[in-house]
Order: sequence, then structure tokens, then C-alpha cells
Amino acid sequence: MSNKLRLLAVVGALLFLPSVATVVSPDSVFASSVVAAEEKKVPKYKDVKTRKRASVGKSCAKALDKLQGEKGPITLATAADEKTDVSGLWTEAKNMLSNIESREKLCSSPYELTRVWNLQAYASYSLDDLPGAIRYYKRIVESEGAEEEFRLDTRLTLGQFYAATEQYGLAIRQFELWAEKAFIIGSQQRLMMAQLYSILERKDEALKMADIGISEAEAKGEVPKQGFWQLQVPIYYDRDNLEKVTSLLEKLVKHYPKWTYWKQLGGMYGSKERDIDQLVAYDVVYLNGELSSETDVMSMAYMYLGAEVPFRAAKIIEKGMKDEIIEISAKNLEVLGQAWLQAQNLPRALKAFEGASKLSDTGELQYRIASIYLDLGQDKKAYRASVKAEKKGVGKNTASNYNKMGSALINLHCYKDAVKVFNKAVKAADTKKKKRFPKQWIKFANYEGDRLQRLRDVGATVPNCSKA
Repeated sequence: MSNKLRLLAVVGALLFLPSVATVVSPDSVFASSVVAAEEKKVPKYKDVKTRKRASVGKSCAKALDKLQGEKGPITLATAADEKTDVSGLWTEAKNMLSNIESREKLCSSPYELTRVWNLQAYASYSLDDLPGAIRYYKRIVESEGAEEEFRLDTRLTLGQFYAATEQYGLAIRQFELWAEKAFIIGSQQRLMMAQLYSILERKDEALKMADIGISEAEAKGEVPKQGFWQLQVPIYYDRDNLEKVTSLLEKLVKHYPKWTYWKQLGGMYGSKERDIDQLVAYDVVYLNGELSSETDVMSMAYMYLGAEVPFRAAKIIEKGMKDEIIEISAKNLEVLGQAWLQAQNLPRALKAFEGASKLSDTGELQYRIASIYLDLGQDKKAYRASVKAEKKGVGKNTASNYNKMGSALINLHCYKDAVKVFNKAVKAADTKKKKRFPKQWIKFANYEGDRLQRLRDVGATVPNCSKA
């Protein structure tokens, strides 16, 4: 998923909840007509000047009351159960509002018109007509009749709606105009601005806004919003600042411990060759059953093999196969066999390799099988497996395979055959050191074969070759 899509998913979750407070407030439409003065309070916006509040005239108030009165369509729609289809009521409300707009003398002042447009915007929003809602909110912010606080509240909502309709440049402009005069910028608004900057590829501004949001939260002793760190991770990753990415992910797993973050953190540890830390991060995810793909589970097993804990690797692979996460393939069975072999559990290693050989009977697999049979003292099976390996080819292990075949033959008292095989081993060996081993066994096989033959010649009962 691209960074832009990842951020869109986050932006989408923020779009509507804050806007409802501005749009859904029918009572506020008439507040100015009945309230002559308010108690003094801390200004919500900068540069707020005291002025006489505008009001809605009696004719306009009466017309709007038909919409919001006890039996008005807006009142009935907002009071209805969630499962009730109220689209007809909202359509009725829009028609009534359009009729009010068409009667120039009914709601004629710039202030009255902003009240009508606010209801039109809310009705459009309720009918899922965001473009329509945007048109009316745009009229409000451009109108001289809107009071400054109301204009700025509307800018915030308009910015959110622009974002919802993927008009990101227009959205951030409304946020910037709002932020210029806002006395307090909440963390949620900062987060959305940072996300919009990032979508617009204004990465430096996105980071700056996120840093401010984080600093403000920490100054109040609060945990910063998850989204600030989420936003910074891909930006710093694209800039190859892996130290910063790791630091951010460590904060995320501490305060917002999601399995996705643990996996990402494990990947970062791996890129920095912090193998044990990587293993621990992935193990946290695995132990909680959150590794669900073959790639992830096999990677976990490989990590344990690299950490020289083969028993754990083998158990992980076996469980993955049992849970049908890991395919029972020749390759995966071979890795399982190798894990059990390293764990010195020869019977289970043999079972895994035999299973792999049924799916892909390669010379390399037969060579491994021959080795295990030899270690288990099953010499006939070791000999037969090494013969199969010879026929299929074992590459760089050719000399070693002949040595195992020869050892099995000696254990089966087939000394002449053993000499022939060890001679092949000498020819296949590419160093003097590797040639020394089969040469020593050739001497032993010749001596032992002659010794037993002399005993046979005098009538003694001695073992015969039993490779068949």
C-alpha cells in the first residue's frame, strides 16, 4: 500500500465526527435572535472584536421555525431512530429552504442567508450530498454576513468536506485560514493538517505539524496521538533515516502495541543486524497468533535456526503445517528435517527428509537420508540411499557420499565393494586432506577383508557381505 493510500485511510476516520458539531446544531440558528448579550469568556479565536450581534428577523425566524419546530422535517429527521429512512424528510427540508431562498424579502439580510445556507449544507450532508454541502459552506465563508467565529467554525467543516471529496489542496487552504485565527488548535486538527500536507507531498510541513502536535501533548504529560507517529514513519523511511523510524516504532509498540508495529519494528531490527531484537519482536507477534502467512512463519523458523535454537524452529514449522499455514512441500519438509537434524533428533529428521523425498527425490535429499541411516546404524538403508544419491548426483558432496557408502559397506562386511567405493571417493576429493580419509579406509578394508578370508580358509565361521 502506498504512503498516500495509507494516510487516506487515517484521514477518512477523522472526517465526519468533528464536522457534526458544527453542522448539527439547529438550535444555534436562532440563538442570535434571542440572545442580546453573552457572558464574557476566553476568546475562541484570535483578534476577536466586540460587536453588536446580528439577529434573525421575525419573518425569517418564523419561516425557519417551520423547519425546526416541533413538527418540522429537520426536528423529525434528527429525532428519528437510526434505522428509519428519513431521506424524505431531508428532501422536504431542502425544498422548503430553497423556497425561502427564492423569496428575496423573507430572509434577505446577509446574516439571515448564512443561517439558511448552514441548514442547506446540513440537509445536503444528511442526504450524502457532499458537493452540495460544500457549495453552501463555501457561500458562508465568503459571505460578509457570517460572524467571525461562525465563519471560522465553518471553514473547519469545509476543510474536512474538501478532504472527504479528495480536494486536498482546497482542504488544507481552509485549515490554514482557520489556523491563522484560531486561539487553540487541537491535536486532532493538527493531525489532519499534517496528513493533508503529507498527501500533497509537502513532507517538511507534515513533519513540522506532527512535531508540534507531539510536543504539545508531551508538554501536558499526555501520550501523543498515534497518527502523528504513524505519519512520520513512512516519511523518515523514504528518507532512509532508519534510526528515526526505529525510534518511532518503539514508541508505537510501547503506547499503541499493535502487531503491525511489532512486525515493522522486527524488520527494522533485522535491517540493522540486531538479530536477537528482531527475533524477540517477531516472537511477540507469533506467540499471540498474529503471524498468519507462510512467509512470516517460515521467517520466524529461519530466525530461530540462525539463533542456533533448531528445536524451536522445528516446532514452529510442524505447528505451521498442522495449522495449514505452511505448505507440506519438499522444500519446507527439507528445512524441517534440517532443523531436527541440528537439534540432534535423528528419527524426526529422518521422517521429515523421507517425506520430502516422496515429493522431490533429489540426490541431495538421499545423501542426507543416507547420513542419518548411517548414524542410526541402519547400514543397508544407508547404503541404498547413498546409491540413489550417487545416481541422482550430489554435486560438491560426491566424495562425502562415497565415504558414507563405503562406511556402510564395511559395516555390512562387504570389503571388496568398500575398497572400490573408497577409491571413487579418493578421485572425487579435491584436496589432500579430503583424500586422506578414504585412503585410510582402503587400507583397513583390504586388511580386514584378507583377515576374514584367511579365517574362512581354515574353516572359521565369519560374517559374509550382506548388502543385498
